[in-house]
Amino acid sequence: MAQHNPSALESQHTEEVVVTTDTTGTELFADRRDVVVMRVNGELTDLATPVKNGDVVIPVTIDSPDGLNVLRHSTAHVMAQAVQQLRPDAELGIGPHITDGFYFDFDVVEPFTPEDLKTLEKMMLKIVNASQLFVRREVDDDDARAEMADEPYKLELIGLKSNAEGAAEGAAQEVGAGGLTIYDNVDRKSGDTVWKDLCRGPHLPNTKLIGNAYALTRSAAAYWRGNENNKQLQRIYGTAWASKDELKAYQERLAEAERRDHRKLGRELDLFSFPDELGSGLPVFHPRGGIIKREMEDYVRDRHVAAGFEYVGTPHISKEGLFHTSGHLPYYAETMFPPLHVDEERDADGNVTKPGQEYRLKAMNCPMHNLIYRSRGRSYRELPLRLFEFGHVYRYEKSGVVHGLTRVRGFAQDDSHSYVTEEQAPDEIRHLLDFVLGLLRDFGLNDFHLELSTRDPESSKFIGSDEQWEQATQVLADVCAETGLELVPDPGGAAYYGPKVSVQARDAIGRTWQMSTIQYDFNQPERFGLEYQAADGTRKQPVMIHSAKFGSIERFLGVLTEHYAGAFPAWLAPVQVIAIPVAEAFADYLADVVGRLKKQGIRARLDDGTDRFPKKIRTAAKEKVPFVLIAGGEDAEAGAVSFRYRDGSQENGVPIEEAIEKIVATVRDRVNA
Repeated sequence: MAQHNPSALESQHTEEVVVTTDTTGTELFADRRDVVVMRVNGELTDLATPVKNGDVVIPVTIDSPDGLNVLRHSTAHVMAQAVQQLRPDAELGIGPHITDGFYFDFDVVEPFTPEDLKTLEKMMLKIVNASQLFVRREVDDDDARAEMADEPYKLELIGLKSNAEGAAEGAAQEVGAGGLTIYDNVDRKSGDTVWKDLCRGPHLPNTKLIGNAYALTRSAAAYWRGNENNKQLQRIYGTAWASKDELKAYQERLAEAERRDHRKLGRELDLFSFPDELGSGLPVFHPRGGIIKREMEDYVRDRHVAAGFEYVGTPHISKEGLFHTSGHLPYYAETMFPPLHVDEERDADGNVTKPGQEYRLKAMNCPMHNLIYRSRGRSYRELPLRLFEFGHVYRYEKSGVVHGLTRVRGFAQDDSHSYVTEEQAPDEIRHLLDFVLGLLRDFGLNDFHLELSTRDPESSKFIGSDEQWEQATQVLADVCAETGLELVPDPGGAAYYGPKVSVQARDAIGRTWQMSTIQYDFNQPERFGLEYQAADGTRKQPVMIHSAKFGSIERFLGVLTEHYAGAFPAWLAPVQVIAIPVAEAFADYLADVVGRLKKQGIRARLDDGTDRFPKKIRTAAKEKVPFVLIAGGEDAEAGAVSFRYRDGSQENGVPIEEAIEKIVATVRDRVNA
């Protein structure tokens, strides 16, 4: 028998059950239809798994994060079964759960069409309603090869598993630590296996539990195991939820996200573009987008100066050796553009008379800031020494990863580096964190939490001693705790040279974006031989603290565009005021108002074109201008204007002086409403 508290079981869904008699999860939770898998001694497993006396079992409900992941992975199997019914030639790739959904890769002769997805959804419903059982079997490598003989991609995964434990990148739900397993989809009535796949699981007990709260969302091309050198497969994406209401809410969020897509709004509002002639991930800012970018730069430059930073500038390119000194090569070689071979000289016969050397486009600014620090002797009296620049960097993101402004290959960082004594480090991190949180609030991002990225002690990616890592991590953790904000751990997510804290901000529709970062670096000062003269005359090594307040200007602007759905607050808006006369006779009257606004630094213009008044109003609304000023006969007689706002509301008969002060104050005070 299992010992548990039924009321706690119902209210918490996370209670531990200590098993006193050998049984299974199916028997243990026979009265709990919402429990679909379980954790046994910490390991997620099927309900059919035997549990023994002394095991600690935690039930997992279908609406929990673990339960949803299992639901989605099980739905992916049902989708793959339907695909092979529809396309018997389809060869199976990988089918994991992902955030809010799942995907499965297939090698097929013809790409999937939207009509195929609709057909597959109907076929999936028949499989779901058949209540097929998910049955797990352990197999050895030879048996797995025999059973997957017609699935070349599965055979490759088995080979990877055999050659190096867990070596199948991106295939953790197929093979990995432990033995190989196959899941059979078994017909409940006949007991026959109707479909099977190599998989580690776990899965739902049966397909009926999937219900009808799923949808196939799109298909796309994808390289096998994410490697561009491999064959291109077809990937189908889907989503699955515990209820229809949750599915509907998710679909509404997707629709809203599509309406807010910064790439679409960038075109519509004439902010930026991505010319093919430049190459993937290299944006250009149009005049209107340039205004927003300039406002951001002016803001953050002034903030840095006020916070004691000194502005510096560094080149876009450097000898490759600099990045070996910093440690970025070879650790970050895959994210850097290939080297440029220059300065080689040859004679008339083609013989090398002067060897060339390798240069790199910089992917980070810190090595060059270290050279500035090292350019002369430093005293403890100069510390903290704070350097800042808008550093343009270039990173080789794979073509499938590049996405609008939020994942680019060339971008500007508001990059800063603080050189401090070890004792000054906590105060400097407080200083930087206050800076970052104030910046986010000024731009209207008020909902955020912190994430602390630490090293993986088993990985060779990280350098430095255990003591250095422990001290640096503790300093960051202590300062983060002082803020009172939620602090989420990110094990293994640190940079190779030290731990970092990042601010994760939620936008207007609840999506989370990584924004600002602060990193504690004890490695680069040692690698560059950075020193300062201490008060006692000895030479000591400073601590280096990296910080990017926006992260990157491009990414931050992309997030802002989606957060505000293109309706930027007045202080950021490319055009802050459009004045529209009701008739041509009132154009001069409004021209005077526009002139007075411009003298106050307001970006205002008069629409005195030939379009009719209603069309001008629609155009202003389409351009998402914060303030539309209207004037007709009554306004002119009263020395007033009327406001039309973006939500369609209107305020009539506002005296000109009052109207100008209202606009100026809204811009000056950075009102984000």
